[in-house]
Amino acid sequence: MLSTFQNAFKIEELRNRIIFTLLMLVVFRLGAHVPTPGIDANALAAFFRAQEGTIFSFFDMFSGGALQRLTVFALGIMPYISASIIIQLLTVVFPYLERLSREGEAGRRKITMYTRYGTIVLSIVQGFGISVGLQSMSSPDGAPIVISTMNPWGFRILTVITLTAGTAFLMWIGEQINERGIGNGISLIIFAGIVTDIPGASINSVRMVQAGQLAPLTLALVAIIMLSVFFAVIFMETSTRKIAVQYAKRVQGNRMYGGQSSHLPLKINSAGVIPVIFASSILAFPATILGFAQIPWMQAVSGHLAPTAFLYNSLYVMMIFFFCFFYTAIQFNPVKIADEMKKFGGYIPGIRPGKKTAEYINQVLTRITFGGALYLAAVAVLPVIMFNILNVPFFFGGTALLIVVGVGLDTVRQIEAFLLNRNYDGFLKKAKRRTGMRTLRL
Repeated sequence: MLSTFQNAFKIEELRNRIIFTLLMLVVFRLGAHVPTPGIDANALAAFFRAQEGTIFSFFDMFSGGALQRLTVFALGIMPYISASIIIQLLTVVFPYLERLSREGEAGRRKITMYTRYGTIVLSIVQGFGISVGLQSMSSPDGAPIVISTMNPWGFRILTVITLTAGTAFLMWIGEQINERGIGNGISLIIFAGIVTDIPGASINSVRMVQAGQLAPLTLALVAIIMLSVFFAVIFMETSTRKIAVQYAKRVQGNRMYGGQSSHLPLKINSAGVIPVIFASSILAFPATILGFAQIPWMQAVSGHLAPTAFLYNSLYVMMIFFFCFFYTAIQFNPVKIADEMKKFGGYIPGIRPGKKTAEYINQVLTRITFGGALYLAAVAVLPVIMFNILNVPFFFGGTALLIVVGVGLDTVRQIEAFLLNRNYDGFLKKAKRRTGMRTLRL
């Protein structure tokens, strides 16, 4: 492993990309400590301490503590993710967007432009809702969160501009990491926000054990569960379903081609962590707006959208299943795969080429996608189970664990691709030589 890291920094292009990515993440963490004007930091901190274990602490986890301090990055990157979801859904509905998605680079640039506009609109709406809600909130001891000398509409406009600019800047950082860094810019921003909370959560857990608020046996059981889930997530994320493919012999000119056996690898979780992020961001939008409102029925709905509520978790699981199948359908087209196989003389043993092959691939893809969605949903609701059964007063696990492991594996693969292209051993190459790729049959 040490030699692999040394090899990574021997390649100048890869070294520059890694350093640039780290610098961008440092900028993100510095911005997460720049407060929004007009806020009483002490009153806000007291308010969030009283809301520990609720929906506010859950959303704060994804912003790396920026929401709790109400910094310029308080909205995080979630408005961008929500806008991306909306654009992808509209692509299926509107033929114009569908044509753009098929026009190559020019079409993708236009879709990216629409996504940016949507991000700004969502940021303005969320920022306005937060500013209005903060003006009516106070700490447990009655101190107002917003400084009383602030003009009401001046504070609202300033907050909207600040939070919207922060989200736009995060969106720019993510795009820069994609272009000049190691990729996965948006995912790495979320990853950095979650990872920075781990040391504090660990120290807080130890303090709770020392104060007698948490039993040592419970903490040990939680650690064992999290470690087991960690390895289970890695196993599932690296597992594939291989479909055997045989290529017929064909003669072109004076040469003979084909006659080889190969396979079509289908990942068990082909959608990755995207369904979990999409589902979280969609549920975060209405819950955040309703949570700051003072209207009784809105407060009641917000309570049902708390992470520990039955309605929230039911919608969460359904959305994960939906986005698993939706994202997989966007990525894989069984008809196109079958046509490509037929074009190059490939066929699945026992299955007729063409339509029957497409139906078989779709059947296998549906089964493994259902298994992948079931696995994602089970891990995602794990924190709720731990909170209700073991009474663990923190939410790390589930969604956070999926994002950390998924983004970590994708980043390793990006770096490994650079290493293998330059004839260096990657992180996973030796392991693959010893054990081969794991497969699951469903």
